[in-house]
Amino acid sequence: MHIKKTRWSHYNLNYHFAWIPKYRRKILVGSIAEELERILRNTAKQHGIEILALSIQPDHVHLFVSAPPRFSPAEIANLFKGVSARKLLEKFPELRTKEGLWARSYYVGTAGNVSEETIRRYIEECQDV
Repeated sequence: MHIKKTRWSHYNLNYHFAWIPKYRRKILVGSIAEELERILRNTAKQHGIEILALSIQPDHVHLFVSAPPRFSPAEIANLFKGVSARKLLEKFPELRTKEGLWARSYYVGTAGNVSEETIRRYIEECQDV
């Protein structure tokens, strides 16, 4: 079990997120996927969130993170989706549609130390699809 600490808490909070581009467009390839990975890693680092696993597929993203308790799952999803949409659209204006980059919905699941390895293996296996 990987217990982390903040000034006022000890925690082991792990979240598995998945989200898709609008209309499940297969746009997360090549330099766009590379830039998205860079953006997600920088965003996590800036906010004290640890990325445990990341998989960017042409039509969806899997992100497995450990985050301090000051962030709710909704805040984490909004943070990663919001920052990445803004920065990707700045760099790749051809992605812009009037509806936005990401679909409004997302998946989030929690994981303790028992299922953490299962989720990590699942995300890593998605890389080969």
